Amino acid sequence: MPLVKKPVNGMKDILPAEMQIRDYVQSVVKDTYRMFGFTPIETPCMENIANLTNKQGGENEKLIFKVMKRGEKLNLDTAKSEADLADFGMRYDLTVPLARFYANHANDLPAPFKALQIGNVWRADRPQRGRYRQFMQCDIDILGEPSNLAEIELILATTQTLGRLGFQGFEIRINERRILKAMALYSGFPEESLDTVFIILDKMDKIGMEGVAAELGKEGFAKEAVDTYLDLFHGVKSAQDGVAYLAQTLGGFLEADVVTNMQEIAASVNACKAAEFTLVFDPTLVRGMSYYTGTIFEVSMPEFGASCGGGGRYDKMIGNFTGKDVPACGFSIGFERIILLLLERGFQIPEQPKKTAYLVEKGYPGKKLGQVIVQAGQARQAGQQVLLVYMNKNKKFQKEQLAKNGYEEFVEFFK
Repeated sequence: MPLVKKPVNGMKDILPAEMQIRDYVQSVVKDTYRMFGFTPIETPCMENIANLTNKQGGENEKLIFKVMKRGEKLNLDTAKSEADLADFGMRYDLTVPLARFYANHANDLPAPFKALQIGNVWRADRPQRGRYRQFMQCDIDILGEPSNLAEIELILATTQTLGRLGFQGFEIRINERRILKAMALYSGFPEESLDTVFIILDKMDKIGMEGVAAELGKEGFAKEAVDTYLDLFHGVKSAQDGVAYLAQTLGGFLEADVVTNMQEIAASVNACKAAEFTLVFDPTLVRGMSYYTGTIFEVSMPEFGASCGGGGRYDKMIGNFTGKDVPACGFSIGFERIILLLLERGFQIPEQPKKTAYLVEKGYPGKKLGQVIVQAGQARQAGQQVLLVYMNKNKKFQKEQLAKNGYEEFVEFFK
């Protein structure tokens, strides 16, 4: 079988010019999050398959790259299902591994614990613009903090990071899973059908209000329930304060502390934000992961037309490992989409060290070459990036290629 030089579909090679921007963005992310007290950690790229298929990952559980059992563990003759063939899986996000990490190391960590993770994840998804099968996530999570201070800190840290990267005019869309539930129950949907209702509601951006109504009807839900449900969304849209409108309309279906919680988050974020963005209450925001239990949020970039990050509260996940629930909340930046937008803008890294290429003619005397190496070392100590290479026959083409990779100056040494 001939070798294939192209990467696997949905994955990509990263050229030096993009890699420099990726490194810079990571440095800004880490620097900003550290200012907020987040501590870097790392988890393995693979998890036990049971951790990834516990019905909390929503649609992502259908996209797991599963790892086949090896050696004596693999018995193809007796295997009756996929579960008999796979024991590990590539992580599809960083949240499930974090929950396992915390359950395993909680006694060695401060409370609350503010975690920072940057790493690749894998999903067997359909590749498209800004969506790959291997992609990097940047997550911050606060574990052990039950109050909305966690949500406030996460939103402020994430938006300040985006602001430092030059983004402005974006939206942070925010909702609450308990608001979603209260609206559906008030409208008359059976509680056991809420997951179906939310899956359809999550398509609002693509199919609109009429499309949502049509799909709810196809599922057999009563027209009265569907009409009542859609009237609530129209009411929020026309109200000056959507949360207050729902609090008044839903009555006993919505707990008072939910309303207070949302209002406090909005007031604190708007008073303290260090970037130019808008915090928007969006009752149609669902977030596909079923592990969310409270506040949920997303980053919406006008120039991308889709989410560029998101997160929320998941107070029940760690309890799946330990039997004892731990309050937890996280926010993930859509790293690949941020990089895509920066590349499309022609982003230039600010205050980048000068890059100089020393081109040495082949056959240059050894003693004199040592002097060139010393000169390159002195330039590096002065803060320059110096590439020391032998000169190609086609020197013009060599310089053109180096210039594409950011080299501004060329120093030539002839024998």
